[in-house]
Amino acid sequence: MASALPTTQAPLKDEYGGDEINALVLDAGSYSIRAGFAGEDTPKSVMPSYYGLTTKGERLFGENAVHLPRGDMEIKNPYDTEGVVEDWETASRLWEYSITSRLTGARQTSPSKNGLNDGATKDGDGDVPMEEDLEKMEDEERDRPLEEYPLLMSEPGWNTPKARERTMEIAMESWGVPAFFLAKNGQLAAYGNGKATALVVDVGHQNTSVTAIWEGMVLRKSMMHSPLAGSFLNDQIRMMFAGMQPPVPLTPHYMVKSKAPVDAGVPSAATYMKYADPPKESYRRLEEDRVLTSFKESVMQAWSGPGRLDSNLEAGKLSPPRPFEMPDGWNQVFGVERYRVAEGYFDTKSAYTDAQHAAPKSDDSIPSLVHRALNNCDVDTRAALLANVILTGAGSLIEKLPERLQGDLQVMYPNPRVRVLANPSSVERKYGAWIGGSVLASLGTFHQMWISREEYKEYGPSLVEKRCK
Repeated sequence: MASALPTTQAPLKDEYGGDEINALVLDAGSYSIRAGFAGEDTPKSVMPSYYGLTTKGERLFGENAVHLPRGDMEIKNPYDTEGVVEDWETASRLWEYSITSRLTGARQTSPSKNGLNDGATKDGDGDVPMEEDLEKMEDEERDRPLEEYPLLMSEPGWNTPKARERTMEIAMESWGVPAFFLAKNGQLAAYGNGKATALVVDVGHQNTSVTAIWEGMVLRKSMMHSPLAGSFLNDQIRMMFAGMQPPVPLTPHYMVKSKAPVDAGVPSAATYMKYADPPKESYRRLEEDRVLTSFKESVMQAWSGPGRLDSNLEAGKLSPPRPFEMPDGWNQVFGVERYRVAEGYFDTKSAYTDAQHAAPKSDDSIPSLVHRALNNCDVDTRAALLANVILTGAGSLIEKLPERLQGDLQVMYPNPRVRVLANPSSVERKYGAWIGGSVLASLGTFHQMWISREEYKEYGPSLVEKRCK
């Protein structure tokens, strides 16, 4: 059955609604974390979900720290392959850092620990050390860095009830937010595109999901997800590079000291860096992924048809090739190969495979996800949903991907009108869920949806299951 955002008793105070509100929106994913204030166009804070863990146990957050080559640091991620939090302690610190480092400021230091009161008993001005009770109370207040900001967070549609409750506990108890709400990514993406009824195809880093939204309600049975997403494409590019003759060298930026121009296909003439304590393998893989992201953005293209790539190889070979240069200067032009990488999104039999990567399941392709999602929706809703297919997520920025999805869905559903909506702005498509949260949290009518701190104290974290459906 459909699940709605229910109308509930409004908090006693109405400062959570209207223009007076200064709510925060946190869209945390397995690749990056987006944070900002409600009502703004884009998130002000965007940082990687990856973090560095040193041999001394220190956690390093942020773009600059994670991409600095050092031998004593492993790169880790608090999310599992499903995009659900696995390491809660690190995830909560990452989320807090993404907000406090760019938006609200870090937690204050207690006056009793700032060095100004060391060894003080009573001086000539009459100053005395703080009483223990007062110090404890002020420490508790300082330990709540977000006590002035209502917080709206996003979550994947398949998030577990236990994980939802844990998220609310962190927001209420660790950060001290006065009000909280948890909304699903697909729902927020639909709001961000101004649609109350839509079929949202969200291509992220670890997962691609399909969610049906009907008049603002999430149709729970429709929610489908698969691992064919941005990370899958990175693996496909690696296998393509390894299978080419000669194999394509994948050298990350931090390994290159200097380079000289060379002709296409000729080995690079670069000077490489030498490290006394070389970075770990996990760091190298992260830096290689940055190169692969550049390749996806500048070279990769989805075959827009007609038909599938395997039956149109000759037409694909006639299309103009595109050049790409590696950080060490090696360069090559890529022809039909650049179509093959994204073909696995639509035709799993065309995906590259090797000993470590088995062929993906046919049910995991994007058209199959859409088909399965629609089969779980009422027959009367399918035409309206197919007329409002929203393509969003950073993984959807592959050139011609909307056209390919449009073509495949028209073949599957020839009678109803199929319309794939993909925002032409890469920023708005990349941050679709965050923008939807920004719109939602800034509405004056949304104040009745917030879970207030008083309600949390009375009913506990299980309230999130009843109020945030």
